[in-house]
Amino acid sequence: MSDETGSQDSAGSAAPRPEPLRFFGTTWVNHDRGYGLRRIGAGVGSLAAAVASCLVLRFAYEGLQIADTGAFVTVLVVAMFAICSALAFRHTWDGFGARPDPQRQASLRGLLAIGFVGSLLAYFFRSLTEAPGEKLHRQEHEAALARHAKRSARRTGNPSKKRRRA
Repeated sequence: MSDETGSQDSAGSAAPRPEPLRFFGTTWVNHDRGYGLRRIGAGVGSLAAAVASCLVLRFAYEGLQIADTGAFVTVLVVAMFAICSALAFRHTWDGFGARPDPQRQASLRGLLAIGFVGSLLAYFFRSLTEAPGEKLHRQEHEAALARHAKRSARRTGNPSKKRRRA
């Protein structure tokens, strides 16, 4: 398989295929086969998950109130979720425009898990304009198509039958 396009390079003649997106497959290329409905579904689903997550966090907040842990712990927990959600939103949003560094992604895994509401909201807002990650994948796919066209345009004819210059 090719390194980033997912195409089979048996003889170098196969054009690069687009990389599928989560929930969208390859419908993002031509915006066909229910692309619009998938975008609406992804947006509604991520917003519904964010609302449900906020309800769960509210129950946790009420649990802290019932436990009478004190104002300091309550403020600390609320601030932690707010800051982690803001950082997760920013990280997810930036991930739609550029490939994230795998080591940085691994080191931020805990923060992103705590700030899951921010990631869900970023997914929702991005799905209002495009499939999340579509712009990045489109740029990479078009660059791969251009490289393929350039490679295949160079190789015309049989080089052994080429007339030698005298």
